[in-house]
Parts: sequence; structure tokens; C-alpha cells
Amino acid sequence: MGAESGRREFTRALTAWVTSAEPATNGEHATAAPTVRADIGTVAKVGKLVHHGGLAVIIAATITACSANSGQDTTSARLDETNTIPAANDSAASAVEDYPDSITRTLDRLASAPRPVEPSAIPPRQLDEETFPISLVDRERIVFGGVPPDGIPPIDDPRYESVQDVDWLDPDEAVLVAEIDGHARAYPVQIMIWHEIVNDVLGDRPLAVTYCPLCNSGVAFDRRLGDDVLDFGTSGALYQANLVMYDRQTESLWTQFDGRSVVGTRVGDQLDRVPVATVAWREFRDQHPDGTVLARSLTNPKPYGRNPYNAYDQRTTAIPGFFTGEPDGSLAPYERIVGLERNGDAVAVPHRALAEAGTAAVAVDGTDVSVWHLPGMASPLNDSDVAGGDDIGSTRAYHAEVRGRATEFRRRGDQFIDAATGSTWNFLGEAVDGPMQGERLRPVVHVDTFWFAWATFHLDTQLVEPTT
Repeated sequence: MGAESGRREFTRALTAWVTSAEPATNGEHATAAPTVRADIGTVAKVGKLVHHGGLAVIIAATITACSANSGQDTTSARLDETNTIPAANDSAASAVEDYPDSITRTLDRLASAPRPVEPSAIPPRQLDEETFPISLVDRERIVFGGVPPDGIPPIDDPRYESVQDVDWLDPDEAVLVAEIDGHARAYPVQIMIWHEIVNDVLGDRPLAVTYCPLCNSGVAFDRRLGDDVLDFGTSGALYQANLVMYDRQTESLWTQFDGRSVVGTRVGDQLDRVPVATVAWREFRDQHPDGTVLARSLTNPKPYGRNPYNAYDQRTTAIPGFFTGEPDGSLAPYERIVGLERNGDAVAVPHRALAEAGTAAVAVDGTDVSVWHLPGMASPLNDSDVAGGDDIGSTRAYHAEVRGRATEFRRRGDQFIDAATGSTWNFLGEAVDGPMQGERLRPVVHVDTFWFAWATFHLDTQLVEPTT
């Protein structure tokens, strides 16, 4: 099937699906704040369809029609411009909102972009079991997350500022840090929390830098796969509360947590992980004065600095409807851990114990790794202000090797000492004093996340409790 005929077939299928849809039923979905409840049945039913630009008018009209048919207050079923579900007491919810301009812009872009020849796996097409290879996950557990495809707009045209020019970040504020071939870049979580994906190039390497607020997982991938360079969007779906991405080349679905294609023509493919760490802005600023910083988007501006998931990390249970499994009871679902995995061998270090001990020595697939903790980073999910959360500290992970020998490290103040040479290392892995001065440790891929997310993707993980 050619691209054009495939597009016509898809349009007919979606139109039929829309016009045959039964009136929406009330569905209670927990929002980022545990106390907020809203009916999103209507918008969920229609939001699954918002992808192909030629259907924008049909879908916009259907939103109005379905809302009228349901007999419900449409304000409670709509997403506002910040991509959140308005609370019942939110003054912004008092008026019926127009179809979001940001989504309209996305639809226009998608309509003018080359369409893939392969059938799209973006909902609802992913429910057609005969269209694709066998999926890697239960498709029933891929659920609508409250926004249509690219309703949370990724950054495709990133701009940067120099470290010296940035005056809008708090010293304790969380940033994702990637370092490649001498190039260092910070991706502020206050930006990532609103966009979730940045299609970037650092050095000569095409990167997808991603952040899933519901899992508190900052993960970076090499966008190259064989001879292809992929770019990614947000599908609007979730798998076990984790962001589901789609690639714009084939529109296959990928889980953000492990960079694996789970539905679509790319099923089974997996992206290479690139080390990225979540640290306080001051750490990056002080140790990378020549680095660059992702700038706030001008094409899709958001209320940067505000956290739409206020008190999210104070939850005690996983979000019903978004998480459909049974959380592993070894730790509380929202307990923070540092997770490491290699060749199927998975290790998790609880934050609380790591913060007390300062460092943890672990072995992952036969590789000695030193995991570090440094106080002084605010939780971006704790307070209405991204920079105003409780101090949870930063984490990093390095090959525990100096001069070809395995060694252990201990934290002393805001620095780290290796047992082999007695050299002093800063938090970003550079020796600042002693025999190894000027040398750098090799970072290890890790993720700072919630236990429920890690345990979902790594069923046989080993818990390591460091001791002081």
C-alpha cells in the first residue's frame, strides 16, 4: 500500500470510528495531584484520534458533539493549555476552552510532513492485531494518558544558551546532564517537564533526551538505528505510567524507560542508551563553565518553572488507570532508587540509604560500579515551584576503576576520595587533587527513578542497601 492510499484508508477508518463512537462514560483518572479528579472519558475517546492533520476539523467538531451528547460539563473533560486536567476549583475551568492552539500547530506540521509508508501504530491503529508483528507488551496496558499525539510538544528545534548567560535557574534546581566527546549540555527539568522529549545533536551524535514526570525518569538515547536517524514525538499514550514515544519515520511505539519499540513495524528494535544524570544546576554551572544549556522554547512556550505535578512524589499508590500492574512490595511504589542494568542484570540502590552512606559499591553484569549521592538538589515534583521541592540530592554512577584497578570511593563533604590513590574527585567525575588530577571517570548508564517504574521493567532486580 502506497503512502497516499494508506493515508486515505486510515482517514476512512478513523472517520468511521469517530462517527460510530458511543457516548462517553465517566472515567475517574487520578491526576498529578492526588486530590484532583476529573471526567476525561470524552476527551480520551476523541484524543486518541488526533494525529493526522486532515482530520483536524472532523475531530474538533466531534469533541463538541460528543460533549453535548454526553450531557456532561465539558469544562471538566477538557485539557487546558498546560496539558493538565483542571481541578474542579480551578478558575480556568469555568469557561469552555477552544481547541488548543499548540495542538492545532502540531496537526498542521504533521499534515505537511512526509507520511510513512508503514501503517501507524499510534492509537487506535495499534489495536488492529493483524497489522503489525507480535507486540512486546500487552496492548491492553497501553492506555490514553490525557493528551493526543504531540499534545505534549517535543522540542524539535532546540536553542541553547551559554552557562554564563543563564539567570533563570535556581542553584538547587534539577537539570539533566549529557556529556559527549568533550561537549557538555544541561537540560533543565523545568523545561523537560513540559516537553518530555528533545530531538537534539550533541557533538556529532543525534540524541533523544527524554523525561517522564510520572516515573521521574530522565533517559537519553542515540537516535541512530542502522542507517536511519530517528526523531521522536509523544504518542499521548502510557505504558505502566511510563511515557510512550513514537518515531516519526515509521510511527512505531517505544517505551521511554528502556528505549525499546514495543508495537509497530520497528517492534523489537532498541536504542542505545547514553549516560545522563540528574544533578543540581550549581554542579553543572560550576564544573562546566563553557557548557551549553537548553533554552526555553519560543515556538511552544509553557509556564516554565511551574510544576504541574505538585506533590506527585508524595503519593503512596500508583495512579489507577495509568498503572495497571501490581507494584513490587519490596519498597514503597514512590520510593526513589538508582537503577542500573546491563545485559539483563539489574541492580537498584534505594535513595534513602545512598544519601546516608554517600556512595555504594555494586556489581552489574560483572562490572564494578560506584554510585554517588550529593545533597543539594530539589525535587522537581514536590512543590508547585520546580525549584521549591524538598532536598533529595543528586546521583551519579561511574566505573569503579582507577589506573586499571578496581577501587572504592567514599564521600567527604562535597567531594569523593578513591581508595587506590587517595585522589579527590568532584561530583562530575573529574579528579581535582592528588595523583589522578585532571583525569576523568567513565560514567555508567543509570536512571534516578521511582521503585514502581524500575520494578515494572526489571522484574528480577537486585536491591543493594549500602552501609555507612
